[in-house]
Amino acid sequence: MATPLLIAQQVFSALSGGSLQPGGASLSACSNTTSVNGTVFPGGSEPAAFPTDFSSLLTFLLSFSALSNWLKLALLGTALESCRRFAFHMYYRIYNSIFITARFEEDDSSYDWMMVWLSTQPSWKTARDVQISTRPFGLVSSAVRIEGEEEDGSAIMNKTRQLAYLPASASVHSFFYRKHWVRVTRGTKEGGYYGRREDTLEICIMALNHRILNQILLEAKKTYQAAQEHMISVYVSDISNNWRHIASRPKRPLNSIVLDPGIKDLLIDDARDFLQSKPWYAARGIPFRRGYLLYGAPGSGKTSIIHSLAGELGLDVYVISLSRLGLDDTALGEIISELPEKCIALMEDIDAAFSQTLNRDLDQEEEEEKPGKPKKDNDPRRNQPPAPSTSRITLSGLLNALDGVGAQEGRILFATTNKYSSLDPALCRPGRMDIHIEFKLASKYQARELYQCFYLPDSELGKEEKSGEEEATEEKGDDSGYSSADEKEKAAETPIAPVHHRDSVSFSGSSHSARAPELSRRKVASLADRFAATIPEREFSMAALQGYLMAYKVRPFDAVKEAPAWVEKERAERTKKSNTTNQATAPAAHSTSAEPLSKVNDIEKPEPETVKEPETVQAEA
Repeated sequence: MATPLLIAQQVFSALSGGSLQPGGASLSACSNTTSVNGTVFPGGSEPAAFPTDFSSLLTFLLSFSALSNWLKLALLGTALESCRRFAFHMYYRIYNSIFITARFEEDDSSYDWMMVWLSTQPSWKTARDVQISTRPFGLVSSAVRIEGEEEDGSAIMNKTRQLAYLPASASVHSFFYRKHWVRVTRGTKEGGYYGRREDTLEICIMALNHRILNQILLEAKKTYQAAQEHMISVYVSDISNNWRHIASRPKRPLNSIVLDPGIKDLLIDDARDFLQSKPWYAARGIPFRRGYLLYGAPGSGKTSIIHSLAGELGLDVYVISLSRLGLDDTALGEIISELPEKCIALMEDIDAAFSQTLNRDLDQEEEEEKPGKPKKDNDPRRNQPPAPSTSRITLSGLLNALDGVGAQEGRILFATTNKYSSLDPALCRPGRMDIHIEFKLASKYQARELYQCFYLPDSELGKEEKSGEEEATEEKGDDSGYSSADEKEKAAETPIAPVHHRDSVSFSGSSHSARAPELSRRKVASLADRFAATIPEREFSMAALQGYLMAYKVRPFDAVKEAPAWVEKERAERTKKSNTTNQATAPAAHSTSAEPLSKVNDIEKPEPETVKEPETVQAEA
């Protein structure tokens, strides 16, 4: 204890410039010189010694009036701060015991649930500070609308843009729900890349337990799912690698997809079996993943069948765009690992998302060419300019993301491509792409089914064909005006919904306000057979046929009558386009090759498209 006291004595001596006297006396200088503020003790006595124990030191310190006052203030401040902290601690304990606070962020699906639920609360009709919004939060909801909107004709024509009351941002709103006081607060925060502002929602409920909060969450989720009953949700990844809900699309009936027999049944049965086989996969140590590769001609229905399957299975669609800005191998693995367990992951045009081919065999062929071996100057692959580099995804990164250690399980992967031969075998192997399905150009069967899908009454779509007796009974009472053959021919010659053309407007087709005649199933089947007979086998895509029939949406007889002329027109345009391409490529080939021009033309001229007839479905174990 002596050493600290000695140090303290030296410090005080240095501060005062001399020695100290008990009782508040001044300090004397160690030399013969007397300080200005010093006091000479009577009789020339020596100053008392500095205290050497703690009690004496405390008494010595308290002898200074200024120091005593500061010490009292410090003790008082400490006591006040302790009381303040204790009061706030007790306040928060009491507050948290009777209030429950839940927070929701915009990038989470629960935020949409709560916003839709809040928009359905009748108490918002009497709110004093609200935000008027037409945002449907991904679906068509029965929001609290402005009075009188139901009678507005524009609202009937545009039901997805109904006005609704929502909590105003940066303000507090209170209402009662099931005898519980609820406070809602909306705000914004800066987060993510480029300082993007995101909305937040905070709900405070006066309740002693989580029962009322659970009821609100479940009701909000059920309300949202009820509105989503006939919809599928579409998600995309943003630049921060988070999944965001961008839209909800109506489910597409499976019978509206016209494919060759067996393809739809294979896809739907295999996908359902996979979703119900998680214990089977786990018992055998097989990763719970399934992949489908859909390839073939453009416009043959690859994306349409995926849309329809998502609605049939009740799964959301997560679109993985490999050409997204800022997407590399690490980001790709991150977004795939964040996929939910049961969903459809969609990679469209997987071959076009890379700056180089996805087939390593082609690269090896180019590298293994010997110096003395003549190069294939006439190879069309060499004449084509290299594609611009738009993606930082590598083949190795894609393979690891699909079935690497961090790959998500439980998802169904659909990949589409128009160039099956450009894909690497490692990408197409079982485990990554388990089932390969080829989508060909339209057959006569597909043309017939598509025609019936267009012109059958809505009540007849999806029903089984009736027996001959039932069909005959219906025809007896049919007053559509097309019962006899003569009337059919007359109807074919006279458009049902004539269109008045203007000289300055080029229009093909019919008005959507017109209505097609009510035809029986047998009549539609007969017209469908005649239409299919005019369509060549495997020459046009389903998208082309659909575009043609859309021009005759309410004129079924004209669609059959004009089909041969349309086929000839399409063939002529295709031949003209092919000749133009040959004329543009022939001079370039002549300048880069020493062979005769006739030989170059023979090489460059595209051969007529031949359609192979392999098995429609190629399933790999």
